[in-house]
Amino acid sequence: MPEPELYSPEDVQNILQLAIARQGDRAELTHGQLLEIADDLGISADDLTLAEQEWFSRQQIQRERQEFDQIRRLRWQQHVMKYLIINIFLIGFDWISSGNISWSLYVLLGWGLGLSLDTWKTFNTQGEDYDRAFQTWQRQRQFKQSVDTFLDRILKPQS
Repeated sequence: MPEPELYSPEDVQNILQLAIARQGDRAELTHGQLLEIADDLGISADDLTLAEQEWFSRQQIQRERQEFDQIRRLRWQQHVMKYLIINIFLIGFDWISSGNISWSLYVLLGWGLGLSLDTWKTFNTQGEDYDRAFQTWQRQRQFKQSVDTFLDRILKPQS
């Protein structure tokens, strides 16, 4: 198969990605090696630095999204457990007190509707609502970190 004279940047990226993936554990590169590869490809050190910063920023956001998703799933699990425990108790109480299940079904269904909406919100990780919730969580988290840092400085005994 004849090799083309020129490769598009996308083709280069895909070929290098496949080649690095084939190396397995040996595929890790040092920063110096990354600089050499960039130089060989005609990429300036400044462009590489900006690309690294963008990559790091994307990695940080990805880690924060994973943490956000994990927190949402844990809250959902707690909600499910409360739903099960309380509704089992109410159904049992309804059964013991009246010999059948009547009014407890309204609680079960009403709360179940809320739980199903919560389930949708928890596991739907795309769209404007998700992005807005993530950004709100990020701001709250940053604010809490700022307050904690400020309080640590104030309350920390001066040496």
